[in-house]
This record gives sequence, C-alpha cells and structure tokens, in this order.
Amino acid sequence: MSSSFRSLLPLFLRERDAGRALVLATVARTEGPTYTKAGALMLIAQSGEYAGLLSGGCLEGDLAEHGRQVLADGQAKLVRYDMHGPDDLVFGLGSGCEGAMDILLQRLDATTGWEPMARLAAAWQARRCESVMLIVRSEDHSLPAGGGIFCSDATSFGGITPAALTSLAARHAGESESRFIPHALPGIDMLRLALAPAARVLLLGAGPDALPVAQLASFLGWNLTVIDHRPHYARPERFPEAEIVLDGGPDALTELLVDPQRTASFAAAIVMSHHFLSDRGYLMTLASSDIPYVGLLGPVVRRERLLSQMGALSSRLRGRLCSPVGLDLGANNPESIALSIAAEIQGSLGGRERIEPLSRQLEPRGQAVTSESLSDPLSS
Repeated sequence: MSSSFRSLLPLFLRERDAGRALVLATVARTEGPTYTKAGALMLIAQSGEYAGLLSGGCLEGDLAEHGRQVLADGQAKLVRYDMHGPDDLVFGLGSGCEGAMDILLQRLDATTGWEPMARLAAAWQARRCESVMLIVRSEDHSLPAGGGIFCSDATSFGGITPAALTSLAARHAGESESRFIPHALPGIDMLRLALAPAARVLLLGAGPDALPVAQLASFLGWNLTVIDHRPHYARPERFPEAEIVLDGGPDALTELLVDPQRTASFAAAIVMSHHFLSDRGYLMTLASSDIPYVGLLGPVVRRERLLSQMGALSSRLRGRLCSPVGLDLGANNPESIALSIAAEIQGSLGGRERIEPLSRQLEPRGQAVTSESLSDPLSS
C-alpha cells in the first residue's frame, strides 16, 4: 500500500486538525481477482468525501453508506462484497472483478488517538517502515474489532490490553507484507498491516525530457531526487514534486551516496543527462553502489562506449543496467518515453524480472483463457 498511502494524508490531516472523526476502511481479506488486496486503505470523511480506492470506484459509494453507521455508533464493522459471477448483479455494483472482499470499517477520532492512522501517517512522513496487527473479527469483548498493536514496540490501541497481543506482534514483526491471519487467536481473525516507505528514485539529468519523468514519479508516489551538472536546469522550481534537487553533476551524486545507508535507500536511478562525460561519471558512481535498478537513456552503441571507458567498474554494473531504458511501448515523444521508463521501474519495484502483458501470462501454450482455467487470483 506504500505508493497509494500518500493520497490519504491530505484528507486525514485536514479532518484530524479540525477535530472531525473519520472512518478508516481496510481490506482485510480477498478471494479471487480483486482490484486491491489485503492491506489496501481508504478514508471516509463525515461529508462523504473519501480518499483512496479499494475498487475501481464501484464499491466506494456503498462503503460510504456503511461508514455513516460506523461514525454514528462508533462500532467497527466488517463488510463483505462477493462479486463472483452473476451474484454481482444483486449488488448492482458492476465491479467486474468476480472476486470477494472483506473490508473492516472503524471510526478514527481523538478518543482513540486517531490510531492506527496517526502512527502510520507519521511513519510515512518520516520514511519509516511500520506494521500493525489489526483485529478484524473477534468473539472476545476484551479484544474488539478495530483494536490492535504495533509490531515494533507493542503499543496497543482501541482499548485492548497489550499483554494479550504482545507475543503475537513479536512473532510477526519481521514480515514485510500485509496478510490476513485467520484464527490468530481463539475466535479472533487479524490482519497484519504493513506500510513501507515510498520508493526513492534518482533522476540524473534535469533537461526538458526529464520533466515528464518527474511528474510521473510524483503521480506514482515515489520520492524523487534530481541531480544535474547544469545549474540552470537543476532548480527546485522546475521540479516542485522532487524531494531534493541538486546541481554539481556526478560529484553531487558521489557526495549524496557517501553514506551506505543512504545508498541502500534508493530503489532506482535513471541516467539521462544527454552529456557523455556526466553520464559516465554517474555510471561510475552507481557501479559502486547497491542500487538495484539503473536505467540509461540512449542507444546500445552509446551504452557500450560508456561501459568500455569504465574499466573494471563496468562488470559491477552490467547486471543491474537497463539500457536502452524503458519498455518497448512504441514511445516517440518525451511523455511516452517517460511512461515507458516509469513502467519498467514499476516492474522492478514489483519484483518482476521479465515484464510482459497479463494477457500473455494467462495464455500458456497459446490456449485461450476460460472461467474454468482461470485459477490464479489476479487483479481485475
């Protein structure tokens, strides 16, 4: 849920500062193909305004109606949507996903310290991982749904006794994914909700064609650092969506990556200064880093010329280097090239070694997909 979490912050901070209660909607469990998976979040304000999407827009209005009840009585509520086949017509929602979702609705207000949202928001703003064990369904009145405990320090919320969940939190503290845990305790189902910081991406080159790359990075929720050797390009006002904008070229990158912890925090680097010596300097510095994805703009012949001038350092980079950068989308202008670059990086962030159309993944050996053959839960 990392990249989408940022969209929740403006509504949460505004309503909290005004002292107005909200409803937090959390996908606790899914079955079959659904738009989002366990751990996805949505906020609903008293006005009916909401932030975040749990479906393609087909469930959100109905969730807002359930949210009014939760706001009124303060009781957490578990709502189930089953869109398998023709049953979806009963709901009149037309989601088309043909899966099922259990969604927990809970009231956030000052009496509960706005948890778990307050601490998740603070972790996001500090670029820190956070995880919480959230009670989804409970037959134990001392451990009500909507309560929980944070895994890192066993801080509880929702009026529960920490001791009841401390060992459970410790057991799941090392996990990195959100997942539903049925019968985590007798009569209690829980969700381990994990929040990872936004991906940090280096954009090495700030020319005109870097602007749409930066805009897409911001739209996807990435934290962007921009560096260029030309001061008239490396200006914060040209990249208002960037976290950091530096001039100084490769020297600035070297200084930035002196700290190994800062180096490891970057998930990707895009080299696109269009200046041969600067690109070579960037690549030499990146070769000594642990950044897992390095994209280089330009044709193969230019890539090989750059690598040939790097000496032994080239061997430390080849396995991570994607050049020409981007997916083959038929891109022929700065905007579509930016899209191809962002798409390839998203695949890298998602752990995809090979990226191909979902339709091709679903049709091994050239066989058409039928409802009987579709067994893997994929997003609609």
